Amino acid sequence: MTSRLLQRSLGSPDYDGIRQALRDDTSTPVISVRGLEVRVAVLPLFTHDGRQAVRVSSTEPLTHVLVGVDSASGTDVTLLMPEVDAPRVLTLECRDDAGVVGSAEVTVTPQRRWSVFVVHHSHLDIGYTDPQGTVLRHHLDYLDTALRLAEESASWPDDAKFRWSVESSWPALKWLEARPKELTDRFTELARAGVIEVTAFPFQLHTEACSTEELHRQLRFTQELGFPVRSAMHTDVPGAVVGLVDALSMAGVRYLAAAHNWAGRSVPYLHGGDKLTRPFRWRAPSGNELVVWFTDTPHGMAYMEGNTVGLTDSYELADDLLPRYLSALATRGYPYGPGTFGWQGPDAPKEPYELDVLHLRVQGAHADNAGPSIVPARIARRWNEQWAYPRLRSAVNSDFFDHVVERYHDRLAVHEGDWTDWWADGLGSGARPLGYVRRAQSALRVAETLHTLAGVDATEQVDAAYDKVALFNEHTWGAANPWEDAEEAGDSGGLQWTRKSSGAYQAQDDAADLLHAATRRFAAALSQDGDTGALASFAVFNPATTARTDVVRAFLPRDVVALDVPIALVDARTGRTLPHHEEVVHPEDWPTRPIGRHIHAVVPDISGYSHVRLDVVPGATQAPEPVELDPTGVIENEFYRVAYDVREGHISSIFDKRAGRELVNADAAAGFGQYVYDQYATAPHFNHLSGHVGAHDRTLLGDRAIGRHARITKVQRTAVGEKLVVELHGKGVDWIRTTIELHAGVPRLDLTYQLAKQGTPAKEAVFLAFPFAAGPATAWELTGGVGGPDVPRVPGSAEYMLPIRHWIAFEDPELTIAWATLEAPLVQLGTIHMPYAPFPPTLDQEDGTVYSWALNNIWDTNFPAQQQGETTFRYAVTSEVGARGRRLGAVAASGLTEPLVAALVNGSGTEQTYVSVDHPDVLVTSLGRSGDECVVRLQSLAAEPVEATVTLPGLRSARDLDVVDESVKVRLPACGVAVVWGTCS
Repeated sequence: MTSRLLQRSLGSPDYDGIRQALRDDTSTPVISVRGLEVRVAVLPLFTHDGRQAVRVSSTEPLTHVLVGVDSASGTDVTLLMPEVDAPRVLTLECRDDAGVVGSAEVTVTPQRRWSVFVVHHSHLDIGYTDPQGTVLRHHLDYLDTALRLAEESASWPDDAKFRWSVESSWPALKWLEARPKELTDRFTELARAGVIEVTAFPFQLHTEACSTEELHRQLRFTQELGFPVRSAMHTDVPGAVVGLVDALSMAGVRYLAAAHNWAGRSVPYLHGGDKLTRPFRWRAPSGNELVVWFTDTPHGMAYMEGNTVGLTDSYELADDLLPRYLSALATRGYPYGPGTFGWQGPDAPKEPYELDVLHLRVQGAHADNAGPSIVPARIARRWNEQWAYPRLRSAVNSDFFDHVVERYHDRLAVHEGDWTDWWADGLGSGARPLGYVRRAQSALRVAETLHTLAGVDATEQVDAAYDKVALFNEHTWGAANPWEDAEEAGDSGGLQWTRKSSGAYQAQDDAADLLHAATRRFAAALSQDGDTGALASFAVFNPATTARTDVVRAFLPRDVVALDVPIALVDARTGRTLPHHEEVVHPEDWPTRPIGRHIHAVVPDISGYSHVRLDVVPGATQAPEPVELDPTGVIENEFYRVAYDVREGHISSIFDKRAGRELVNADAAAGFGQYVYDQYATAPHFNHLSGHVGAHDRTLLGDRAIGRHARITKVQRTAVGEKLVVELHGKGVDWIRTTIELHAGVPRLDLTYQLAKQGTPAKEAVFLAFPFAAGPATAWELTGGVGGPDVPRVPGSAEYMLPIRHWIAFEDPELTIAWATLEAPLVQLGTIHMPYAPFPPTLDQEDGTVYSWALNNIWDTNFPAQQQGETTFRYAVTSEVGARGRRLGAVAASGLTEPLVAALVNGSGTEQTYVSVDHPDVLVTSLGRSGDECVVRLQSLAAEPVEATVTLPGLRSARDLDVVDESVKVRLPACGVAVVWGTCS
């Protein structure tokens, strides 16, 4: 009684309710007499002798007669009749011992002959249901079970044999390392025979959190297993980046089965998802394609769809429900109505499913991380003995796609662009470790490049660090109830987040260690014997593709040059002295850190992937101390004049001196760089609450506050530029520190925000506002692509937010503006939306405004329940007359993601370029080594295919390319990637 009371009161669905809804929705009441109800369903069931089925159910046992055709007694019966090829009207009579209770006319319609591919797998949550290590050990045990079940069913009919799809390959890789050879040989044999399929993703990623190189590296094992990897499964996460198409295609994968979770926050059917037919061909700008299947989101059960219709329970339940499910698919867009699951959202009109073939996922139990079961295969065996159609095949993932491609490929709709993830907002729930991971992604590219230039193959160490980065980007960020701190099961939130976040910090440490080592190895490789007359020298390396003038930070140890020795910094190319600023580390201040001086200097005109030598020579006097400026809130350099409004707590002006134009929209709702804190009138610690909450206006916006009580703490000029530091107070934080920097000769504004975040379980969000005096954004960087208002997106993509890599561009005929972010990838353009479906705006639209969604706490499961501690967010702004937005965006981002690197050397040449590319839209993302070969990785920003000449000094030969004068011509697809493998002298 208590359970029924709670179930009915809270409205949370259970399987009985979902299944009964399916029965009701797929049957028609035909007789209702004195409390007796009879319902009829014409179903796609065919016997081997050519008859089709009519199901009749009654609230009391009766004898049901299709007059002149068939009869049976009971409350649920199946009546059989010859197959019809046109509607046929029959009479149904329902009788009890006293005679006919009632009769009705029943129209029997032609039905499809379905083929159903039952794909048995386990959805891998690395955590959620248990601490991470427990989950992974269970998945290794599951593979032991899969081998045993394959042997048990080896003699069964082919369609019924147990088959297993390894949804996430990481457990398979771990299993192959941990089991004896006779077992691994048997696994390989079964994989080659198509009984077991290992799919491409190591785990289920938030792909928008990945860098392009990271995404490609996570697929590297596909060529190393000894059996083909032909398909991928993307499970739970409702969306994926456009770069996924190219990454899978380059790994030889052509098929993708996606199962988007229905858990309330996804409303694709309100944004064109009703037009997304399945399967479809997903095409990248490069022209690469995947054939994609996705489950019946939003009103289905995603990767639990096969379980819902009984395929893991019993033949009897599947016999009842599966034909009804197929009937529903054939007659309406979604097989379940919106109220079935208790989630918010209107009904979703959609055309019925067209094909007669279905990919149906099933798990061994009704849970994430469930193990294999022989039950689905047993059901398939008995089913195919009983029925000719639907034909059930116990299948691996690629079986379905082979069938579809052979029969329907040219009929499939083609969709292009990003399939923006509805769950990307969860990335903001762990802003600090996410920022560390994004810094690691940048550092790893530079670390590998410098190792390569030093003649060291660091591939193994770099891959290992990328793997740690990717593990953080895996979609499981916490327990089912993340606010709990138990030692096992779904309440182990504290344990799970400790391990998850520590992985992010370790990944950043590993990346920093690799960059530290690479810098020293690069220095050693450059150092030459011979007296340059300098006290010391630095090789300053530009890891960006384009030439730049930028600030470098170098450390000069006390044991190299004593602290009391005045120095000057000389550009060895020109002999000119460069102004520099020193920050001295004194032993009395920092006895636990290396003693010396941090030198800051602006180095002019360093070509991309080049180094120049700066010499440290005796100076006439010590470096000048910073000059304290009037606290008026104004700083400037040759390019910009920036003014800060202390009373309002934001930047009031960024004036572009070259263009003679103001960059800030002074009439915007929020000030430039303003701290905005939203708190929502929803309760914490209720699992999946956000799925049950609808926001159609601003009612649930409980409070909105901004940073106040601004106080300028520092305004100073050094030899390299001017800096303004402001401290504010605001809700949700102990303090906010804003640092605004302009460097001499550098056409870029650097902004750093440090927040001392207070921990709270309250539902909240922090935004930093950037209102530009510009029109709508014209382009933004995605993982493996470039987005924009005119760039196609897969129908049903999330529209209220953007998970970008690093930059957004605004172009107009007079001026191009670029904005870049390092740590915070989430943005909302033009307004701030409520974080509950259907995500209504809370402000009038302002096309030129970027709201950086720095952090949030809006999830009720999986993501951490609160966050706290000092957290840093860095941004950059630049502008240029006549620049292309994509190119300027990359330039703006390089100041954050690819800072100049200084290596302390003994001598070396004055300047050296290591690789160059002649097309302005083609970037060199990193250099690597593989044995004796050098690897040059390229990425194009262009919206069309381009040809670029890549020059690599010393290049003698290249795979599949002609070398002319140490150069090769490389053709890159639109927004695509390419790799040059070469041998250098």
